[in-house]
Amino acid sequence: MPSTTPQVPSATPQAAAAPRATAPAPARPWTAVLVLAAATFSVVTTEMLPVGLLTSLGTDLGVSAGTAGLALTLPGLIAALAAPLLPVAVRRADRRTVLWVLLVLLAVADLLCALAWHFSVLLIARALVGVCIGGVWAVAAGLAVRIVPSAAVGRATAVIFSGIAVASVLGVPTGTFLGSLAGWRWAFAALAVLALTVAALLARALPPLPAERPVRLATVAALLRAPAVRRGLLAVAFLITGHFAAYTYVRPVLERLPGIGAGQISVLLLCYGLAGVAGNFAIGALAVRAPHRALLLLATAVGTVVVLLVPARGSAAASVALLLLWGVAYGGVSVSAQSWLSATAPRTREAASGLFAGVFNTAIALGAFTGGRAVDGPGPSGALLLGGTAALLAAPAVAWARRARGGAEDTGDAEDAGNAGGAEDPAWDTGAGPAQQKGPVEQKGAARQKAPAQQKEAVQPKAEAQQKAPAQQKGAATG
Repeated sequence: MPSTTPQVPSATPQAAAAPRATAPAPARPWTAVLVLAAATFSVVTTEMLPVGLLTSLGTDLGVSAGTAGLALTLPGLIAALAAPLLPVAVRRADRRTVLWVLLVLLAVADLLCALAWHFSVLLIARALVGVCIGGVWAVAAGLAVRIVPSAAVGRATAVIFSGIAVASVLGVPTGTFLGSLAGWRWAFAALAVLALTVAALLARALPPLPAERPVRLATVAALLRAPAVRRGLLAVAFLITGHFAAYTYVRPVLERLPGIGAGQISVLLLCYGLAGVAGNFAIGALAVRAPHRALLLLATAVGTVVVLLVPARGSAAASVALLLLWGVAYGGVSVSAQSWLSATAPRTREAASGLFAGVFNTAIALGAFTGGRAVDGPGPSGALLLGGTAALLAAPAVAWARRARGGAEDTGDAEDAGNAGGAEDPAWDTGAGPAQQKGPVEQKGAARQKAPAQQKEAVQPKAEAQQKAPAQQKGAATG
C-alpha cells in the first residue's frame, strides 16, 4: 500500500541542475559558532526583557501590568510570522549579510524602546524586534553544517541554540538587574549596544554564506502536513504557552511572598536563570539521545511545579525551591524541542527551523496575552493555574507526536535521522518521487520489510523445483 504521509516537495529539476552554493570554511569555525550563539542570545534577551520590567515600564507609560504585557505579546506574534516567511523573502541573499543587517535593525529597535515617549511608540519598536527574532532564529539554526566539520555539526548546533536557551532563562534577571540599577530605559539602551557589537562580530567572523537553495512556501506547507511534525509542534505550543502564561507575570507572584523585597526578587530571578542554564546542559545530553522522553519529562515537570506555586504562596522557602526547579526544567525545553524536530525533518533545516521558531513565538505571545487577562482578572494565582494546566497538556501531545513517528527514537533511529541532517540527499533535489524521498528511518523500515519478502521469493522457486523433479522422473519411467 502506498504511504499516505505527505512528502516535502523537492526542488525543480532546473533548480537541481544549478551548481550548489558553497561557502569557504572560516579560519576559526568555533568562533563563528559562538558569534551565532551571541546573535540568538541578543534577540531572545531583547524579547524577554520586558518580563522583568513590567511594573516600572507600565507605571512610567501609564498602562496596567496586563497591558504592559503586550510589549512581550506583539514581538512574539511578529516573530511567528517572520520566522517562516523571512527565509522565503530573502531567497538567494547571503546569509551572513542577512544576519548582521537584522542585528543592526535590532539595535535601532532597542534604541527606539529606550526613547519611547508613549506606549504606542514602544509597541512599534517591539514589532521591529519581532522581525529580528524570527529572522535570526530561522537563518542561524541551520548554519552549523556549513561552518564546522560534519563530525561536529551536532555540537555546534547545540551551542547555537544554547544562546536561545540561555537567553530564555537569563533575559528576565538581566532586565530586572539593569532596570533596578538605572531604570528600564537604560536596560534597552544597553541591549542596543550589545546588538551593534554582535552585528560587527557577525560581519567579521562569518564567511560568505550564499543561499544553498531558495526556501519555498510549498516546502513549509508540506512540513505542516506531515503528522509527526504537526503533532510535535502542537506539543511545543502547549508547553511554551503554559510557561509564558505564568512566567511573564512571575514578578507580581514573587512580590506577594512573605518577607521578600524588591532587591531579593532580582536575586531570585538571577538564581532561576542560573538553574535554567544548568538544566539546559544537563538535559541536553538526554535530548540528543531521546528527545521524546526529554520533552515528556519537561512538560510534566514544568506543569506540576507551576501549579504547586499556588498552594505554596504562603511559604517563601517552598516557593523559592519550586522556582529553582522550574528554572531547571524549562532550561532544557529549547534544546529538547529542536532535537525532536531535527530528527523528524532532517533535510529541510531552514524551513523546519522557521516553523519551530514561528510556533515557539506564537506560543510566547499567546501565553503572555492569556496570562495578562488572568492577572487582570483572578490575579497572579489565576495565571499560575492557567499556565500549569497548559504545560501539563503538552505531555499527552508529546506521546501523540511520538506515535506518528512509530517510536523510532527508542531503536536509535532518531539519532540516525538527526545525523542525516548534515548530508544532502540527491532525491530531494532532482524531483524524485515519494518513494525516493523517504528519510533514513523510512528507508530502514522499508529494508526490514523487504528482506523477508526477498527471502520468501528465493525459497519459492527452490521448493517448486523440488516438487517438479519427482513428477519428471515418473513421466520418464512411464515413457
